[in-house]
Amino acid sequence: MISFEKAVSIVQNSCKKMDIEEVELHQLLGRVLALDVVSDMNMPPFDKSAVDGFACRKSNITEQLEVIEVVPAGKLPREEVGEHQCTKIMTGAMMPKGADCVIMIEDTAQVDCLHIRYKKDTVKNNICLLGEDMKTGQVAISAGVAIQPQHIAVLAALGYTKVAVYQKPRVAILSTGDELVEPSKKPELGQIRNSNGHQLVAQVLRAGCIPNYMGIVEDNERVTFNAIKKAIDENDMLLLTGGVSMGDYDFVPSVLTRCGVDLLFDRVAVQPGKPTTFGKTDSGKMVFGLPGNPVSSFAQFELLVRPALEKMMGEKPKELFKKMRLSTDYHRKHAERLAFVPATISQSGEVTPTEYHGSAHIFSLPNSQGLLAVPLGIYELKKGEEVDVRPI
Repeated sequence: MISFEKAVSIVQNSCKKMDIEEVELHQLLGRVLALDVVSDMNMPPFDKSAVDGFACRKSNITEQLEVIEVVPAGKLPREEVGEHQCTKIMTGAMMPKGADCVIMIEDTAQVDCLHIRYKKDTVKNNICLLGEDMKTGQVAISAGVAIQPQHIAVLAALGYTKVAVYQKPRVAILSTGDELVEPSKKPELGQIRNSNGHQLVAQVLRAGCIPNYMGIVEDNERVTFNAIKKAIDENDMLLLTGGVSMGDYDFVPSVLTRCGVDLLFDRVAVQPGKPTTFGKTDSGKMVFGLPGNPVSSFAQFELLVRPALEKMMGEKPKELFKKMRLSTDYHRKHAERLAFVPATISQSGEVTPTEYHGSAHIFSLPNSQGLLAVPLGIYELKKGEEVDVRPI
């Protein structure tokens, strides 16, 4: 059995980046940039007005000003602003020559049809200067960023219609066990519905990857071998739930070895998730054997699998845990392993353990927003103590 930290290191060092593809602008949300986005021009490309108002000379703002032309956004000024003159200008329009500020329209009074007067004594420039936001050749968005709507705006502004991103990993999901039935069926005595498989589909989707749900595999070694081999051959990663403990029918580890998987660990000193198994093939395909209890499979996906998928897609490394304050005292009876406890997170950032009956307690998860880490050997955490939390 290895430490959780060692397991994280092994998984992260086993990740192989996906190939690169070009994707059109409207399909980029959530995809990870493979190359830096570089500006092909200065932004703004010219000095422009930041407000609706009158472009003039600061030295003239206490004087009556003659309006010599009107410049809407998208049109070029024709006249140079001279002494005691101004140009009526709209937000985003190019500044006329001779002007060094823009007085806001609401701060002026109309004298007659050709003249205005500024009602204040001082003025800001109110000018967006050439290249102040971005210079030609400057990196606007760095590789490794997961694209959000605000990045789409920048890409469009810089003329990018297609962008190089990492391909999405295709993730096979197999559930093992004769006791499992699909959610559409009412379980008979001794059976349970397969919640893990569908939970993992959702987790894979949320991670920005492509789930390939391959159903339930019966507890038969030949059938299991064929299903696992097909899953490995057709996908970038395989997630198995169940079949990795110590029971008579838990032959999955030996089947994985026969399928060319080099098993790198099969026990982790964590709770829940001790039987978590991990390996990879010579070609870099990754395989996780996750425990059958639903909280275990959920937690180990968020702690080990999701960071691996993010690395495969080239995403910049993130901190696995965030520091938060505990809102109440916490006690546990056993401390032989690092524990992860479902917890709520308040708007102020305080964390509170939820009612939790163990790794089969699936109903502890829906109202939880994080997994509270309770270190190895620690029986008690005090209210107000700073703790590690994995947001979920």
